[in-house]
Amino acid sequence: MRNLIFEETEGVPEYASSSLRYAWQSIRAPVVIPLLKLAVILCSVMSIMLFVERVSMAAVILIVKVLRKKKYTKYKLDAMKQNIERNKRYPMVLIQIPMYNEKEVYKLSIGAVCGLSWPADRFIVQVLDDSTNQVLRELVKSECHKWMQKGVNVKYETRQNRNGYKAGALKEGLEKQYVEDCEFVAIFDADFQPDADFLWRTIPYLLENPKLGLVQARWKFVNSEECMMTRLQEMSLDYHFGVEQEVGSSTYSFFGFNGTAGVWRIQAIKDAGGWKDRTTVEDMDLAVRASLQGWEFVFVGDVTVKNELPSTFKAYRYQQHRWSCGPANLLKKMTKEILFCERVPLLKRLHLIYAFFFVRKIVAHWVTFFFYCIVIPACVIVPEVNLKKQIAIYIPATITILNAVSTPRSMHLLVLWILFENVMSLHRTKAAIIGLLEANRVNEWVVTEKLGNMMKQRNNARPSRTSRFRIIERIHPLEIIVGMYMLHCAIYDLLFGHDNFFVYLLLQAGAFFTMGFGLVGTIVPN
Repeated sequence: MRNLIFEETEGVPEYASSSLRYAWQSIRAPVVIPLLKLAVILCSVMSIMLFVERVSMAAVILIVKVLRKKKYTKYKLDAMKQNIERNKRYPMVLIQIPMYNEKEVYKLSIGAVCGLSWPADRFIVQVLDDSTNQVLRELVKSECHKWMQKGVNVKYETRQNRNGYKAGALKEGLEKQYVEDCEFVAIFDADFQPDADFLWRTIPYLLENPKLGLVQARWKFVNSEECMMTRLQEMSLDYHFGVEQEVGSSTYSFFGFNGTAGVWRIQAIKDAGGWKDRTTVEDMDLAVRASLQGWEFVFVGDVTVKNELPSTFKAYRYQQHRWSCGPANLLKKMTKEILFCERVPLLKRLHLIYAFFFVRKIVAHWVTFFFYCIVIPACVIVPEVNLKKQIAIYIPATITILNAVSTPRSMHLLVLWILFENVMSLHRTKAAIIGLLEANRVNEWVVTEKLGNMMKQRNNARPSRTSRFRIIERIHPLEIIVGMYMLHCAIYDLLFGHDNFFVYLLLQAGAFFTMGFGLVGTIVPN
């Protein structure tokens, strides 16, 4: 049957189907096969790079857990807390809450921060409200006044513009005159809810070590059970915090600030040049510059801060675009500065460029999309290209297992997580390329939508007959196109192949179609 489909023809065929066969045969040997072989080689190299990075981090985290030698455990936290209370040395702390039209969550974050157990006269809560909704501004302002009447020092700050977005708001907040007395600044996004003892479990590290510029806490997700998409996000982020951040902290190599749930020494921010809005990852930008100034960071995995995962596919796509485009753009802007920074050892600089930026922020996305979603399916149609099982199956399987072990309770979702991550790699790859080329959307900033308690309220409410979610808003053409490509390859392998790749291809095509038609996440009616 294959010969009937791809039979060679003499001369230019008359019919359209024959023309397609003729065109395919004319470019197959001289163009398609060489390019596909090159793509296999490049993707194999990237797979090995990612494999080595994942295995090395797994080895480090295993040693850290066996020896119980996490960086923060060398500090005697209880003794440090007692010393603060005995000497009555409570440093002045600024707490910033940047927000933008956060209707569903503003009360949660303001209430949690104002309820911190630190002495009331030794911390300032600074609500940085960039909301464009005037009614919502009044609601946030009213919430701040409520806590002021309870004795909490709350400052409600607004701007007439959104210059610099979050970075601009944080920068202007630090320029207020009352901040001059503050030694540290804690930052919480609008959906983050710290426990009452958060400052007691973070500030002592900064007081004990004057070289420490940042204490980063871990995120705890309050809505991970909301839908399948949030469960799968939890698996990825647990690996980020449980492995990537912990390894970076424990080995004294670089790890990034997560933009929230962290406490900075204000002097470290000043030494780094302050907040900048040149990329969509202002938090990572600041952390890199502070690290190049010699400041140390510590990740405290025992301290968790509750927050919300994006539960709509639209919100998650925007978030992943920002998180993937920003690092690639920052790498382009800072490579020269990192290489020629004499304050930091050469090995640490090379690790920052190669491991942290290139492998984790670019190669990881590219190899996932190009190899697993484009090249491997193409090799099914062009069997002349030899695809080794070690590269196509064993290495990806190892990487996947190493990623998933950080969330043991979700191990049974491993296959779904693979399919989900492969689909999302389409957007992450596109975003990384935009960041490197500084193309359109490179500085696009869309605040991640939070639902808070809205879905619980709507689920309990009586559904409206006039509330209908338009299907056209849920269709994503790119996912559907890639899904059709993989479905074609799956059918071809089912008919002509001998390696059973069609099983994977059918599942992956189904995942692309599922997300392409918006059948994931929480469906919020208009």
